Amino acid sequence: MSQTSRPRAAVILAAGKGTRMKSSLPKVMHPVGGRPMVDWSIDLARRAGCSQIVVVAHPSQGLLIEHIASLPGDIPVAFQDPPMGTGHAVKCAADALSGFQGDLVVLYGDSPLVPADAIEELFASLEEGAAVGVLGFATHEPGLYGRLITSGHGQLEAIVEAREATPEQLLVTLCNSGVMAAGAEDMFRLLEKVTNDNAKGEYYLTDLVGLARAEGRRCQAVRCAEEDMIGCDSKADLAEAEAIFQARRRKLALEDGVTLIAPETVYFSYDTVIEHDVVVEPNVVFGPGVTVKSGAQIRAFSHLEGATIGPYASVGPFARLRPGAVLDEAAFVGNFVEVKNVHMAEGAKASHLSYLGDGEVGAGANIGAGTIFCNYDGFFKYRTTIGEGAFIGSNSALVAPVTIGEGAIVGSGSVITKDVEAGALAVARGRQVERKGWATAFREKMTARKAAKKKG
Repeated sequence: MSQTSRPRAAVILAAGKGTRMKSSLPKVMHPVGGRPMVDWSIDLARRAGCSQIVVVAHPSQGLLIEHIASLPGDIPVAFQDPPMGTGHAVKCAADALSGFQGDLVVLYGDSPLVPADAIEELFASLEEGAAVGVLGFATHEPGLYGRLITSGHGQLEAIVEAREATPEQLLVTLCNSGVMAAGAEDMFRLLEKVTNDNAKGEYYLTDLVGLARAEGRRCQAVRCAEEDMIGCDSKADLAEAEAIFQARRRKLALEDGVTLIAPETVYFSYDTVIEHDVVVEPNVVFGPGVTVKSGAQIRAFSHLEGATIGPYASVGPFARLRPGAVLDEAAFVGNFVEVKNVHMAEGAKASHLSYLGDGEVGAGANIGAGTIFCNYDGFFKYRTTIGEGAFIGSNSALVAPVTIGEGAIVGSGSVITKDVEAGALAVARGRQVERKGWATAFREKMTARKAAKKKG
């Protein structure tokens, strides 16, 4: 937002029940790219410079209301009950924006892909003298979308619903997205003039264009791509939006110098950060909160969430990194290793078949196959600390809280319940006992018994 811009605010419409989702989860809480759709709209408003944001919800949407309350920035929720159209929904936000003097944009909580530069253009149209700015998109199949009727100078003359359009107007391919901006004072003043004299008996936000034009004021249409404006009313819509997001994110990763062996099989989250010269093999999933530094390798069929991967570190194949996993430079997590809330220092290794939960692994330490950090007693979590250069033999269980000193060795098959001093060897397993000939005698005895049973 330029320094000369008027203050900006956003109203996000999220009160729709989303019955076509066929889900108990509020429609706008369904995720795209790893975060709820309503969060995309909130982030969009913030990136567009909105200092105030109001979410319009229905009182029955408890999960949504709780979620909004948990977000930073003190976002008020206005209630629409009963729902009576988009114009009515915006009016429900009037009290929350009492005293606001600036420009207001209306966004939708089920449209996660709207670009910030399109909203910037809407606000710019207001600064250039338009009373109302409307975001539109061109499509080859306009169907039942409302048409944006523009003049030869690009000014918006009217929004015509498909059912009310003339044959000539139905040929128009520029359609209404529903996203609209106006000065807050103008918007709420014009909304007072909107009636529900229509087939649905609802108050339509689109009526603002006609009302502004009746006052001799100019309205403006701003264009964006059709796929930017996808609204998610069903699981099919949700899948389409996810596909669009993933395709864009893969393209961006490739442009940023990331090697994707099979791009179509890699899935990103909204906040995934991958630096150049990272190699990502097929079938990798990046959940929210992942950062991968330059030179690292993420091998096939790995799942990462809330993890930080240092330069030249290696993950997988078939590895799972959970929140709090931190791998420093050249650390190594191999196949079928799960890491949760563990910091692995430079060069530390856990090559295969281990669970590391809640702890620290020192630089150059080696974790043998089958090692388990026993971090939970059913009530509380405890930490395991492994010193620099320590060696943990295969099939060992480290019962936290426990510390393995620098350079110490834990013998294979040990169950370690006490701290191990630096440089020491710890072996904690039952003594091996051998009875000569026992196995041969046992087999002969059981074979004879089995044969006798068959005869009987």
